[in-house]
Amino acid sequence: MDAQLPPVLASVTAGDGGASFVLRALRAADPSAPVTVILPAMGTPARFYAPFAHALHGEGLSVVTVDLRGQGESAPRTGRGVRFGYREIVEVDLPAVLAAVRGQFPGVPLVLLGHSLGGQLGLLHAATTGERVDALALIASGSVWYRGFGPLLGPRNLVGSQLIAGVCALRGHWPGRRLGFGGDQPGGVMRDWARQARTGRYTLDGSSVDYESALRALALPLLMVGVDNDALAPAGAREHLLSKVPNAAIDRWQYGEDAAGGKRVDHFRWVRHHAGLGRHVAQWTLKATADSGCPDTERADSGGGRAAESPDSGGGPGAAV
Repeated sequence: MDAQLPPVLASVTAGDGGASFVLRALRAADPSAPVTVILPAMGTPARFYAPFAHALHGEGLSVVTVDLRGQGESAPRTGRGVRFGYREIVEVDLPAVLAAVRGQFPGVPLVLLGHSLGGQLGLLHAATTGERVDALALIASGSVWYRGFGPLLGPRNLVGSQLIAGVCALRGHWPGRRLGFGGDQPGGVMRDWARQARTGRYTLDGSSVDYESALRALALPLLMVGVDNDALAPAGAREHLLSKVPNAAIDRWQYGEDAAGGKRVDHFRWVRHHAGLGRHVAQWTLKATADSGCPDTERADSGGGRAAESPDSGGGPGAAV
């Protein structure tokens, strides 16, 4: 991961004053080009996505990277006494971040591109404040509901997620860097994550929003990219997440070795081996934001990827979803 970090675009303070963020950006030569905001996976710093940001920029998009609260260049960093959950990210942080992006890129389409947990959070935000988002692209992102992982991995994931919630109840936070899963996280994030793993529903601590109803009403273009060898977002998990947005214009695509130039990819390795993925995502973004309607749904791509098949059941920077 030796790609140069994008230059700093702006610093942003969340509406509750509880966190600040550094936005970095690559501006397209065409000032009318869509701007794509990359939302990271759990425990994964925004700098990890620098190679992919450059790939998207090379395909003609403006690209913004930003850390999730408590990670990377955001402040304060997660630790004892730092308390927040999904609600703060979705309802407080993302509105402030996207308002700043809109201010820097006025009048152009804005696309949220989320990896893993970043995809879930971006989807929740778009479902409740759709006026700030024009399209969504999710990569290796799925619901963490245990039934989406099949009869073997599902029960294991259910037990593991509830044990993590128990550790957070006792310690107040999750020491994921030491334990090898998810990076260091506040208890609130992991409790929201574990609740969704158990129930399959998005119920955010401290929020009055009915997210399940909001998701059902979402009607935006949505690209779902599955990645080969991905044990953290298998087809069953992706399909459960997509089942929550029946009114979205969904386009599925599967990214594998053929499109990646013969390189093995998985939940995190796609970022390094992005040869065909950046091109496909950029082409989809330009079409989805240019058409007055929505892109063709359920289509297979002819550029080296393949349409997803039936549901099937990794490590990485944060080894999490």
